[in-house]
Amino acid sequence: MSNLSDIGAAVIGTGFIGTVHVEALRKIGVSVRGVLGSTPERAAAAAERIGTASYPSLDLLLADPSVQVVHVTSPNHLHVDQSREILAAGRHVVCEKPLAMTAAGSAGLVEAATASGLVNAVNFNLRFYPLNQHLRDQVSAGDLGAVRFVTGQYFQDWLFLDTDWNWRLEADQGGELRAVGDIGSHWLDLMSYITGEPVVEVMAELATFIPIRHQPRGPVETFSTERSTDTIERQMTTEDVASILLRFANGARGAVNVSQISPGRKNSLRYEIDGSLAAAGWDSEQPDQLWLGHRERANEILIRNPALMSEGGRSAAALPGGHVEGFGDTFPALFRAVYADVAAGRPGTRPRYATFADGHRAMLVGDAIGESARTGRWVAVGQ
Repeated sequence: MSNLSDIGAAVIGTGFIGTVHVEALRKIGVSVRGVLGSTPERAAAAAERIGTASYPSLDLLLADPSVQVVHVTSPNHLHVDQSREILAAGRHVVCEKPLAMTAAGSAGLVEAATASGLVNAVNFNLRFYPLNQHLRDQVSAGDLGAVRFVTGQYFQDWLFLDTDWNWRLEADQGGELRAVGDIGSHWLDLMSYITGEPVVEVMAELATFIPIRHQPRGPVETFSTERSTDTIERQMTTEDVASILLRFANGARGAVNVSQISPGRKNSLRYEIDGSLAAAGWDSEQPDQLWLGHRERANEILIRNPALMSEGGRSAAALPGGHVEGFGDTFPALFRAVYADVAAGRPGTRPRYATFADGHRAMLVGDAIGESARTGRWVAVGQ
């Protein structure tokens, strides 16, 4: 087993999330050898900004013997080909979600990853808020009883204006599902992870309230607030909002609303899990508080504190109680789990991080949601 400082990583993608990956890797002591951008010029500019080297091409990145792990944070339509090439080159891979554009693509990656014996992970980082890891252990231990009802939302406002633009709006780059694929997939993965129950059937309605958007002629970074007057009109085919009813494997029911046009909601993921003994609720904009609901005694608020949490919660926490851990802290926590397996040289038997198999499952759920929205009926999630 090697130390994390002995492991070299490279990051594909130099935008918002690629930079987050670089910073998180450095935080846990992994050496970032360089970045690969959409063009050599953009990669070089980003490398200078964040203080690392750049690669002109994926071939040259994979030719670097000091790189053992590659992080894929490029636009969605590139994930399959890049991840497949990385695995073929004998490198471990961490891929942003969604894993693929289609379930057929993600199924092929699962086969390739399994055959390679390499560590493979999908960046469902919201699992790694410490209280989410803690609650997973509590649900598994039966503290809530049998899970009955799972509800919540994931709301943002960064695509509220018709002048807001990002590559995720384009179905050929981001996929047919936009709000669901981009943020709804996080909520769905998190609920299946915490409850231990996969979604098996869905009923969905999708809506696009901004049918025409104004695309700047130049590139736009994710969450950018800059406005360009040099634009072209684009017809939208991806959804702004979604309402989804859910059935889980154990018979539990659920409902979630997803929106990227909710004014004032910057990154609001909320859930409540109602069990036969107790309930639990959490809000990503107040990430250090877990609400615990009871019928015949006072409700509780658990403030994140390693001394009061489960082993999983403690392993995801890097700071003592009273020192808030937020979105940026979930990446180092996830990467610590991934790189423990990298250091061991093989995937763990039941990792807490999402694997390519989990990413494929998310694609199957997304396919069912899309079919349900088109047909107006309940649709079973494919196997």
